[in-house]
Amino acid sequence: MDRSSEIIRTEHLDSGYGRRVVVADAEISVKRGEILVLIGPNGAGKSTVLRTVAGQLEAIAGTVYIDGRERSSLQASEIARKQAVMLTDRKPAERMTCEEVVSLGRYPYTGRLGILSEEDKRIVRDTMELVRIGGLADREYDAISDGQRQRVLLARAICQEPEIMILDEPTSYLDIRHKLEFIDLLKSLVRDRKIGVIMSMHELELAYITADDLLCIDSEGGICMSGKPDEVFSDSRLSSLYGLEEGRLSRLYSDFLGGLGSDG
Repeated sequence: MDRSSEIIRTEHLDSGYGRRVVVADAEISVKRGEILVLIGPNGAGKSTVLRTVAGQLEAIAGTVYIDGRERSSLQASEIARKQAVMLTDRKPAERMTCEEVVSLGRYPYTGRLGILSEEDKRIVRDTMELVRIGGLADREYDAISDGQRQRVLLARAICQEPEIMILDEPTSYLDIRHKLEFIDLLKSLVRDRKIGVIMSMHELELAYITADDLLCIDSEGGICMSGKPDEVFSDSRLSSLYGLEEGRLSRLYSDFLGGLGSDG
């Protein structure tokens, strides 16, 4: 198999805590310029998988490769220049301004002293304007709304100029307008900069329009389905994934893209 376009992949990855496996035998492949979305019920282990792929949890078994090399063989500085992580429950230090938070994305490039160059500062400003938070530069991060914080964290990730972005429920605190703006911006970044993205989402309709590929994790911590959105999105498959009576999702999403497809 040609793996030249892969930026991140796993082999037989078991994710969990201590010796307790939450998600077993995950085979993940993310190519440059593509978005992989993880879906599944609450508690299935989507965040656990993302944390393991990101290196914030040690894998119980299996291997994570970044750009064809085992993660364990890479220096932390190499990983920091290739990978940006956006987790909703990890917050920066208190009393930081939004601009200071975004600037954290430049530290893989500043050397030991951590001093931003004029070019670093320009990238920070341009990125904040790109994400439409330029007006928040001097505001304290703790004093803004949850939705604004999501955009600040996205700007920090973009500032890192990564090749792979790992995002955990990045649209959770956004209203519908900002969810759609977020997705449009993310897809533009992926297309224009050839970034690979692996992310989790709860909103099925947004997952459908965002993902190039989907990975479904069931309540037992198994990878039960994967494929293109049109392959995964059928009433029976999603009803099985979420433990629902068949037909209920079709009724719920009757106006969504003409309703969910059949298994055909």
